[in-house]
Amino acid sequence: MLHSRPSSTALNYYSAYYCPVCRHGEIATLPLMEAFSCSFCRHIFTANLDKQAITIVDSQLPLTWYWTGKRWQTIRSVTRFQWGYRFLALAFVILPTLIVAAGAYLFPVLPNSPLAWFPWFWVGLTFFCHLSCLLWLVLEYYQFPLSLYFEALRNNLVSYLFSSSN
Repeated sequence: MLHSRPSSTALNYYSAYYCPVCRHGEIATLPLMEAFSCSFCRHIFTANLDKQAITIVDSQLPLTWYWTGKRWQTIRSVTRFQWGYRFLALAFVILPTLIVAAGAYLFPVLPNSPLAWFPWFWVGLTFFCHLSCLLWLVLEYYQFPLSLYFEALRNNLVSYLFSSSN
């Protein structure tokens, strides 16, 4: 919820807007500064009022969003290495899984042995461990506040359950 609705569709320092990063909190001007801060994820943004844009400054990646008057529109400022990163991320998850699966397929265990399920369990475990490493790196790189997001979901669920029970 916004403290004050913008009187015009232009971005200004006197209004509050929803946060483009977490989409849960709101960004408002920091006192005595020409910057915005989110009340939920605590990211800091600098504003370019001429271009109607804000840029996140407390992240390694300088993400920028334009204000359209109703919502934030993402600008892809770093697209040179985007396909290379996606390929490496996919290879990081798929290649070790394929190596372990090839070993389980080429050297099968006896079907009646008590641990016949273990090689395919190991293939699944390899996939999920590499995928979780990749997701952790993405969350750390973009500095998304996952714990705060789950806390907000829990608070919304609790308030919904208490309001529906009355």
